[in-house]
Amino acid sequence: MTDALERFIARAELFMERVEASLPHTLAAPDWNASIAFRYRRRSSGQGIISPVLHVGAMSLDDLREVDDQKEKIERNTAQFVRGGMANNVLLTGARGTGKSSLVRACLHTFAPQGLRLIEVDKADLIDLQDIIELIAVLPQKFIIFCDDLSFDEGEPGYKALKSVLDGSVAAATPNVLIYATSNRRHLLPEYISENRTYKHTDDGEVHPGEVVEEKISLSERFGLWVSFYPFSQDEYLTIVAQWLGSFGFSAAEVEAARPAALLWALERGARSGRVAYQFARDYSGRVAQA
Repeated sequence: MTDALERFIARAELFMERVEASLPHTLAAPDWNASIAFRYRRRSSGQGIISPVLHVGAMSLDDLREVDDQKEKIERNTAQFVRGGMANNVLLTGARGTGKSSLVRACLHTFAPQGLRLIEVDKADLIDLQDIIELIAVLPQKFIIFCDDLSFDEGEPGYKALKSVLDGSVAAATPNVLIYATSNRRHLLPEYISENRTYKHTDDGEVHPGEVVEEKISLSERFGLWVSFYPFSQDEYLTIVAQWLGSFGFSAAEVEAARPAALLWALERGARSGRVAYQFARDYSGRVAQA
């Protein structure tokens, strides 16, 4: 074989590799028995892959305090879904660190023995949402597609993909798939003061939002269940601190002695939340163990 022919073959093989990389690939199914939680990611080649989460953080519904109303709504909706009843897509909104993501994870652990599974999808990958749903629609398990800390800027492609799947798509709703999303924004898009000028006032006193505002509201309205979370009071924060310290083996007297340190921790952080309480409990427990 001549050198020229070898170079031609090498270039042809390289060309074919590039062509194959640019072609659409069918989404491959992972081993669904490898975990109860999975992540969808797009590789640099553009091909999507669903990978099992090998170490799912432990969380139970009993671990979550001072969110009883929110817990009841999410647990009830998830139970309806798992047993094959009617249930809604869920949008959890509100203050940071108040337990939105933890509540979803706790429901996963609670209902995993009954066949519940979770697939986490970043907002940048939501354009592939329909492909993911088509892959899992034929499976016997129930799936929550989880979008954590979801918010969009103007013109992001994932916005329309999610909106289409939630409501308005030609395809029928898939009975074994729900979408749970958490966000600090209730309407998932940035809102500006200038948009207030688009509201229209009728002669009888009614107020109607303009098209820009209607569009921003339309996505969140497609979630059938809204669950709101609020900043914790001092007493609620201390209750959560006590719960975590108790779970780490501290006695009631030791928990009471830790109250001033817990309040100082929250003051320094500028927030009272379940996350801050958990972080304090870990730090305090580590300091006591080292002393």
